[in-house]
Amino acid sequence: MLRFAFSPTGDMNIGDLRVALLNYIVSKQRGEGLIVRIEDMDKERSIEQKEQEMLGILELFEIEYSHVVHQSQNFRFHAAMALQLLHEAKAFNCFCSPDWLEKKREEAKNNKEAYKYDDACADLPDELVIDNENPFTVRIKKSQEPIVIKDYIKGEMIFKPQDLESFIIMSEDKRPTYSFACGIDDMLGDISLIIRDEEHVSDAPKEDLIRTSLGYEKKIEYAHLSDILSENDALSVKWLLEEGYLPSAIANYLILIGNKPPKEIFHLAEAIEWFDLKNIAKSLECFDINMLKYINIEHIKMLEPKELSRYVGFADDEIGELAKIYLEESNTTKDLKSKIEQIFSQKIIPEELKESADILVKTIKDAPYFEEYDDFKNFIMKESGLKGENFFKPLRLLLTGSEHGPDIALVYKYIKNYIGEIVK
Repeated sequence: MLRFAFSPTGDMNIGDLRVALLNYIVSKQRGEGLIVRIEDMDKERSIEQKEQEMLGILELFEIEYSHVVHQSQNFRFHAAMALQLLHEAKAFNCFCSPDWLEKKREEAKNNKEAYKYDDACADLPDELVIDNENPFTVRIKKSQEPIVIKDYIKGEMIFKPQDLESFIIMSEDKRPTYSFACGIDDMLGDISLIIRDEEHVSDAPKEDLIRTSLGYEKKIEYAHLSDILSENDALSVKWLLEEGYLPSAIANYLILIGNKPPKEIFHLAEAIEWFDLKNIAKSLECFDINMLKYINIEHIKMLEPKELSRYVGFADDEIGELAKIYLEESNTTKDLKSKIEQIFSQKIIPEELKESADILVKTIKDAPYFEEYDDFKNFIMKESGLKGENFFKPLRLLLTGSEHGPDIALVYKYIKNYIGEIVK
């Protein structure tokens, strides 16, 4: 299995979605299932609405998964396995207070040394443990051997014993720490490969030690993705969708980042054919909104006219074709919708053109249907008696709601059946 883990404490951001997309692609390539894991151990900060939003986004992006698990449901396993490690003397109770540990951190800082827990409680006599009424955490004993992690992006990573410590697996309130819960959950889920952000690199040796200490022999592989830098530190997927970026375009861009695809514009299903984790760049990547706009335009062009028309408030092939005309000056469905709304809205006519506009409105309403724009234009010009700017400026405003835009003949081709409504 592969897994996509999400904490429902805020909006899904582009980094989260990228992780979900790549997990989905690799799960399809390997023929393995994909688990969605809701990391809800922090009940105070978890928001049920965000969980539902996240699942809705996965559906919108056509990311298929086998089932959803909640990390909190595995709490009994976390507690049982912490107890097993204590019984086997692979973990120990630590009575060091937060104040004492902070003092040790300050000493290390003043000595310009990296802080590591000094195993002060690792070998306490049983009587000192049993009779001790002070609060305690549970720490797993540090590895005495190098921990080797296979990472498809960063290569083989070796963590030496001198760089490791006996870290906390259960807090004073007897809740599992993040690394302990994840290490066990990945074992229970039979996860074969973990694809996630590189901020979790330091968790990998901890998770490996946890599983090894519990006698789990399967070695889980990793792929830690470099960060995506943006002006907005946590650019939300919800915001991009609201701004009018198509799911297919967002997916295209996030898979493209730091990658070497055979072509620039593609759909998710196509990426499954050629995607390779080993081709992902190790370096930081910058979020390029202009590149996303370009990709979005290309995906809008690929939409069927009726499908595009739904994005702008209609269900009509002609309105979809009309919207595509405006791609010369728009790059999102939100922009396109505003252009189409201008056409069908009440028009704002400058004072100096009102007289001409009134004449045109009456003439157009009384005019017969014309298939071709030139026939329509010649008839209206003749009947209204208007010429030059007094004709063309108010005509464009009445038909499009704007003084500038695409060739009016192109616009007319798709609005001719709506003329009466447009010049109301």
